[in-house]
Amino acid sequence: MKLDHLVIAGNTLEEASDYIASSLGVALQEGGKHSHFGTHNSLLGLGNKVYLEAIAIDPDAIHPITPRWFDLNNFQGPPKLKNWVCRCKDIEKELNNLPKQDNYIVELERSYFKWLMSVPKNGILMFDEMVPALIQWKSAVCPPKLLEESFCRLKRLTITHPLALTLNEHLKCLEDKRVRFEKANNIALFAEIKTPHGIRYLE
Repeated sequence: MKLDHLVIAGNTLEEASDYIASSLGVALQEGGKHSHFGTHNSLLGLGNKVYLEAIAIDPDAIHPITPRWFDLNNFQGPPKLKNWVCRCKDIEKELNNLPKQDNYIVELERSYFKWLMSVPKNGILMFDEMVPALIQWKSAVCPPKLLEESFCRLKRLTITHPLALTLNEHLKCLEDKRVRFEKANNIALFAEIKTPHGIRYLE
């Protein structure tokens, strides 16, 4: 299991994209729509098969019959680094290594991309959404291969949570030394990113 991408949610896609662009000093690329969940996104490559995803509810989409991923139905407030996603070769096997939750696996397709995604039936990931969502790419092409060079690189992703040590135990299969867990009363994701303008932060 490896880090795939970081999810920045916003009330609108423009707000989420502007938050990333103004924080890092670089522009995002147009993404697309996810008809299954009624969302749309824009993207920024971070090299090494990792990327940032700005995401929001698509106002032009039909409201889905199931809760949206990343609990976007209940998102309010300023844009924030809300979730993280890990890729794996066998999504069903890796789900068994995570805390037990009522997940389902949905097969999705957009443009050149085909993938499987684990989604909680209530839309809310465990540990106050600090558990990563899982993705298994089925297409030969995945977003980082089509994104322009941004000259931005993830330096560190920190997950803070009162049960951070327990969460770390569940994620021993994660192969990424940039990810660290810190026990703290606040629940948050915090990313340090090296940019052409120096170290910048997303939270």
